[in-house]
Amino acid sequence: MPHTLLFMLEALACSVGAGIFGALLGLGGGALLVPALTLLLGVDIHYAIGASIISVIATSSGAAVAYVRDHLSNIRLGMLLEVATTSGAVTGAFVGGLLSGPALSIIFAAVLAYSAIAMLRHRSDDLGGITPAHPWAIKLKLNSSYYDKVRGQRIEYNVAGVPVGLGLMYIAGLVSGLLGVGSGVLKVPAMDLAMRVPIKVSSTTSNFMIGVTAAVSAGVFFARGQINPFIVGPVALGVLAGSFLGARLLQRIDSRSIRRVFVVVLVLVSVEMVLKAVGVNWR
Repeated sequence: MPHTLLFMLEALACSVGAGIFGALLGLGGGALLVPALTLLLGVDIHYAIGASIISVIATSSGAAVAYVRDHLSNIRLGMLLEVATTSGAVTGAFVGGLLSGPALSIIFAAVLAYSAIAMLRHRSDDLGGITPAHPWAIKLKLNSSYYDKVRGQRIEYNVAGVPVGLGLMYIAGLVSGLLGVGSGVLKVPAMDLAMRVPIKVSSTTSNFMIGVTAAVSAGVFFARGQINPFIVGPVALGVLAGSFLGARLLQRIDSRSIRRVFVVVLVLVSVEMVLKAVGVNWR
């Protein structure tokens, strides 16, 4: 394992960038951090996933505080969906230890590609109260609103597809434990598309949730010896710093721009991970 000061500085720099994008897109940084560690720094994917799991907790802690304070996160919705994601995280953490590095890379790429394709489905951003609320959402008081600083107005929205959302959140949790990505790569599209929650609320609520999901599976990675302090230290610090910067940027960026960045980043990273898994080095 790399233990040099240069490696730690490089990991820190990569982690700051991953933290910024993670906070902006609700991914927890893992969707970019794992490819960065494996493709750029040559870290074994199992150790990269272990470091990513810890960094996800740091991202959630850094960004979620600002989002909750500004009333962007839907706390009621997040707590409901967390029941499903934590169950899936335990399952994924155990299964991940049984798979090889190339297999994990292929699964990782498939998850990212699915998320990108799902987000390409056109719909108007911030539909607000137009979407009919699911009966469970009414009973559990999940419908809410937030103030959009870009538009200068308060956006009302309803929550749809609650049962479907719970099922997708179990899968998202499984992916989190399996790949160390914070499960935001599935949580955000699930809330945005299946539950019809505005993209800004989806990404901020995802950030609120991912720390709990990651903490559940982190213990399993620690028990397997896949948490290396020389990797985790700079990674956690970098992602935490980046998440604070990303949280500040989110409210100043238009929702459509966030969606476009989300899709482009996921497509590029998924292609890179497939090439690595099959042994192709295009650079």
